Amino acid sequence: MEGGGAQTPLPKIVRALERAGAQVRIMALTRRDGLAVERLRTEGIEPVVRDGGEKDQVAAYRWIRDQTRGWGAEALWTSLTRATLLGQLAGRSLGIPVVSWQHNAFLKPWNERLLRWRAAATDIWVADSSQVAALTGERLGIPADRLVTWPIFAAEPNAPRAQPWQPEEALRIGSLGRLHPNKGYDILIDALAIMHSGSSAPKTRYRIAIAGAGGDESALRARAKALDLDTIDFIGFASDPAGFLAKLHLYVQPSRREGFCIAAHEAMQAGLPAIVSRTGEMPFTVDAPATGRVVEVGDPHSLAKALGELLDAPQDLSAMGCEARARVLDKFSQERFDATGAVIVRRLAELLSRR
Repeated sequence: MEGGGAQTPLPKIVRALERAGAQVRIMALTRRDGLAVERLRTEGIEPVVRDGGEKDQVAAYRWIRDQTRGWGAEALWTSLTRATLLGQLAGRSLGIPVVSWQHNAFLKPWNERLLRWRAAATDIWVADSSQVAALTGERLGIPADRLVTWPIFAAEPNAPRAQPWQPEEALRIGSLGRLHPNKGYDILIDALAIMHSGSSAPKTRYRIAIAGAGGDESALRARAKALDLDTIDFIGFASDPAGFLAKLHLYVQPSRREGFCIAAHEAMQAGLPAIVSRTGEMPFTVDAPATGRVVEVGDPHSLAKALGELLDAPQDLSAMGCEARARVLDKFSQERFDATGAVIVRRLAELLSRR
């Protein structure tokens, strides 16, 4: 129940499965910071959260099994490695099919070995993006007939929209994400330092706001201070990400690793051009140069160049943002989202009928 982009689509996933005829209950093995709980409750979904830690594997397995059996579930859907491995055991014990998400382009080596070893214990694997689908088939040896790609994003045409930049105001750049090495905010800080180190520093006034919480905050603040950067603000967890994005003119996601990356797609939905790194689904969605820029992973020079180019032509950002918005509304429509959810429900029904 940790806050962050991965929790954002949960209500939409639940509703899509319900529209396809399923009944759904959300269960969580650990609470962590609990920031996702309120978001679910706001949508009328009450999660069942276990009172336990992250290393009590036997107790966690028994909890999954007992909760699943007690509710009378006919299928078990898992996410993340720990819940998947324990859920596979529970599904086998109860004789029900198991569906397992794969979200990230990166797996720890030991987790990858375990998931590959247990791959046959999941009946349907679901990848959240094109890149993760390809990686799941390759690294876990999943055949195509047991793998479904379901991008975990359904665009909302009525989401708040960003307003065009005006010459008299500072250009507002933002990013949403945990303060964790995977999100690459140290790379962004280094890119800003590079951008201001030469004679070609941008003439447009700007500020960058990073909305997120995490263990790296102190180190990132210290890095920015050491490089004498005063244009970056760490504003903490954003309880209203749509409202945050609507106040920006440009979005940046310098991640080292991603799966789908909800935040970057929400930014484009808000009408923002996006600078993204070449990982996960992002480079498949950002159609450079029309809707933003795609930079190399872990390369502050590439990021500095992209930032400099867009800061030097701020009058073009609004039109780019309109293109970005049109792209995600078409590529990730609610109709497509619901249709994929319905396919998975039908496949589960077929599995149950054969059992």
